[in-house]
Amino acid sequence: MPQGLSEAEQIARFAHERLRVAVTGVEAIPSGIGLRRFYRLRLLGAPGSAIARIDTPEDSASRPADAAPEPPLEPVRALLERSGLPVPRRYAADPARGIELLEDAGSESLSDAFASRAREEGEALVAAALDLVPRMQRLVDDRSGVAAFGRRLDAALFRYKAELFAGTSIAHALGRPPSAAESGVVTEAFDWIAAHCARAPQRFAHRDFQSQNLILRRGPEATLTMIDLQGAFLAPPEYDLVCLLRDSYLDLPEPLVRRECGRIRPALPDAPTPGDFALRFELLTLTRKGKDHARFLRASQRGDLRYRRFLAPTAAMLRRAAGRTRDVAAPLARLAELVGALPEEPRCAP
Repeated sequence: MPQGLSEAEQIARFAHERLRVAVTGVEAIPSGIGLRRFYRLRLLGAPGSAIARIDTPEDSASRPADAAPEPPLEPVRALLERSGLPVPRRYAADPARGIELLEDAGSESLSDAFASRAREEGEALVAAALDLVPRMQRLVDDRSGVAAFGRRLDAALFRYKAELFAGTSIAHALGRPPSAAESGVVTEAFDWIAAHCARAPQRFAHRDFQSQNLILRRGPEATLTMIDLQGAFLAPPEYDLVCLLRDSYLDLPEPLVRRECGRIRPALPDAPTPGDFALRFELLTLTRKGKDHARFLRASQRGDLRYRRFLAPTAAMLRRAAGRTRDVAAPLARLAELVGALPEEPRCAP
């Protein structure tokens, strides 16, 4: 791109060249914990607006050592679009420069809607989102080069989550770095969970199927659009359900979680038995929320206090899941003791 222009100016020029419409405004969209940057472009002519998605090299701390970076958005977005699943349209792209121009589906996320709308409407939106999970799990490799079918929630990813949780969250709870034995408790438990989950059916998973990645499309009807798709992989059938039903940004009431689990479980392609489903759901809660707790804490320690308020509900989810699984195996019982040390309220980061 031309030198001397700001990133927003470069994006505006690229959009004008590719879409052949005038760009009347470029607004930066606040980003999440990740490193991608987003802009909303106002256009003089159809489609009226667009989202510019800018990829940046991943922080080495954001993935396991020796793991490859996340795949690009294409062709997984196109696969979901061909399959009738709700994803943003793609207007233009320059993969060499990490730029995607995508449909602007709106700015109201499911977490925003759940907080601002009547309870019945919010719960109906959660149910509508969960209805997408069985549809995604029926996707099969169509040989179009979708990387998700060669990626899975494997032992290395579970080990990464264990190291992140022990080195960040447990360290903070103890007020000191964990001993080798204490870190080993987390590692052994997460290794046990990895081995247990490896025996489960492996299905297509969005991987970050949480409320901030579900956008209410503008229009007369409230319909949802999925974003942040590039991390998709194969995982046990409960994985995406855990992402949403144990979403720290929603902190759903337990009766709603139980009701929706009971509704969705038999609709999954593998229809897991109630016992298998319930156990994997809690085990994946431990590993997923352990990773989330550590990332929220790290963000807070860097001075990004947006995530501090999610530490307490996330710790509560971890304590409940640890209590429900502690009698399943000795490594889980030892993990429950450490999880119990997580503070109920966030403390000031050291």
